[in-house]
Amino acid sequence: MTASENLLIAQLPPAEREHVLGLCEPFDLVLSAELSTRGQPLSHAHFPNEGFLSLVIDVDDYPSIEVGMVGREGMLGTELVLGLAKTPWRAMVQGKGHSWRLPAKALRKALTTQPTLKRVLQASLLVRLHQQALAAACERFHMIGPRLARWLLMSQDRAQADHFHVTQEFIALMLGVRRVGVTEAAGALQRAGLIEYQRGEMKVLNRAGLLAQACSCYAADRQLLAELSVHEH
Repeated sequence: MTASENLLIAQLPPAEREHVLGLCEPFDLVLSAELSTRGQPLSHAHFPNEGFLSLVIDVDDYPSIEVGMVGREGMLGTELVLGLAKTPWRAMVQGKGHSWRLPAKALRKALTTQPTLKRVLQASLLVRLHQQALAAACERFHMIGPRLARWLLMSQDRAQADHFHVTQEFIALMLGVRRVGVTEAAGALQRAGLIEYQRGEMKVLNRAGLLAQACSCYAADRQLLAELSVHEH
């Protein structure tokens, strides 16, 4: 497995991996591009190798809010495992990179003939459902600072680097808060020497310190991945 290989694809035995990759095409993940539209059928599934996506909910006239994040640990389109194609969110590219893109129809057919693929994607769907429930509780009960620290750690994990591009406006959108709140929370983290932020470029300087500042949801999120992800080879 290479450092940038999708972890779901990597779990497949060689024959299934070859079969699935034969159905895919490489796809560039362009920053801020939307890969799905709320209420519209999914045309493709995506297995990110590098870069990551935000799942964003729009409710009435309120600001959008992030309800999930998908990187190389997962797949965009796990709803297709249930035979569903429509989603209640928009999928936005948050970190540029590339993915394997698989037509929805081809994925549905593959699920009937590739048993390990089906088990891997079912486990991935269960992980995401748990993560979204956790995210809802986090937004309700935790303060902006710890939530920001958690979000930065999650972004760093999926960027596979200690630096990535993000604006304060985008962070505010993802956390569902006003920009002034993000400015204050990010300023506190920067003064503590945990991050460096200039002109849209975020750099994590002290991951251990950021972990100490993050709410408990980050550790819970990592535990979910460890417990619910299957490891079949």
